[in-house]
Amino acid sequence: MSSAVSPLAPKNVPDMPVIAGVRLATAEAGIRYKNRTDVLLAVMDKGTAVAGVFTKSKCPSAPVEWCRAKLKGGKARALVVNSGNANAFTGKTGRASTALTAKIAAKAVGCSEGEIFLASTGVIGEPLDANKFDGVLGRLAEAAEPGDYLAAAKAIMTTDTFPKVATATVKLGKAKVTINGMAKGAGMIAPDMATMLSFIFTDAPIAPAALRALLKAGVEDTFNAVTIDGDTSTSDTLLAFATGAAAAHGAPKISRASDPRLKAFVKAFNQILANLSEQVARDGEGARKLVEITVEGAKTKASARKIAMSIANSPLVKTAIAGEDANWGRVVMAVGKAGEPADRDKLSISFNGIRVAKSGARDPDYDEAQVSEAMKAPEIAIKVSLGLGKGRDRVMTCDLTKEYVAINGDYRS
Repeated sequence: MSSAVSPLAPKNVPDMPVIAGVRLATAEAGIRYKNRTDVLLAVMDKGTAVAGVFTKSKCPSAPVEWCRAKLKGGKARALVVNSGNANAFTGKTGRASTALTAKIAAKAVGCSEGEIFLASTGVIGEPLDANKFDGVLGRLAEAAEPGDYLAAAKAIMTTDTFPKVATATVKLGKAKVTINGMAKGAGMIAPDMATMLSFIFTDAPIAPAALRALLKAGVEDTFNAVTIDGDTSTSDTLLAFATGAAAAHGAPKISRASDPRLKAFVKAFNQILANLSEQVARDGEGARKLVEITVEGAKTKASARKIAMSIANSPLVKTAIAGEDANWGRVVMAVGKAGEPADRDKLSISFNGIRVAKSGARDPDYDEAQVSEAMKAPEIAIKVSLGLGKGRDRVMTCDLTKEYVAINGDYRS
């Protein structure tokens, strides 16, 4: 965790309301860090529905495998998250660690181990000593209270420079329901489902199958459209918990994601995901520029996504942005290598609304001084027009600075 907050951090942090049926507590378990919280326990009321989506990495962490297996039950009573150790690439020891953590948590909360969900983030390849949770989780279960989501978000940080939270309140039927979310992530970010770690809580009465459908649809244009460095984590986990407490105030029970009564909820839910995923991009390791890349005129949306990601993941593009250089030649390179339909002579490119290239050549009105001034802004918008069809997509990323190398050059030491 960096001591210097990213210059791209949001200026305002929302007040996070209480969600009925959710209690939180954090502690120092000494997993890796000293003098900071590194474990979060979220306790949910009986009957809480759970859904999740996870990394598509072929080398998933032990907690990811645990959660995938337990989701079949559709119910959750507790979430345990630790930072400092990913419990990934740890073999039988890692699986034993998750089982022991779940056993300790289940005893502390008073539920079955199948209702315990786990997530870990940090160094890959080092065994996680789950014995450090013994006693700690019991104290947390007793101390857990509705409320402090900001403290919860801080406990799960690694190289993050600020806690990431978002909230929304909407009508479901005649009742008001609340959605709270938190996320962590700053490096090893190229999600193939969600983000490093993200957790959503709501008091809406939504069945597990409907909740999962909302998650799968919601991540596509939010967390799946964010990249920091092109590396998909072994630990990517997005879990959503619905306590159903709002049913007591008139909220209808929802069994299908297509239920028309969910329209406002879905909009707010997706806004939470979008907000959190943008915060991840804003906190990219060493980042000084938030970068939005829009590709339009592609053959299909999928083609536009691949081209946008090719640009976003290019070290040459990202370092040019860090150097405040509108080097459209590097964007042309990234478009060309994407393997998607493109016509050099139809290509147009703009930086922060200033067109620098048109019809496969430098724009005739190009003004170096004007563009150089625009590149000094903390937020950079790159637009690429292919002129081939109606496909359009947008992804978020950040620049690549010397600090990224410094952070990752000594991450384990």
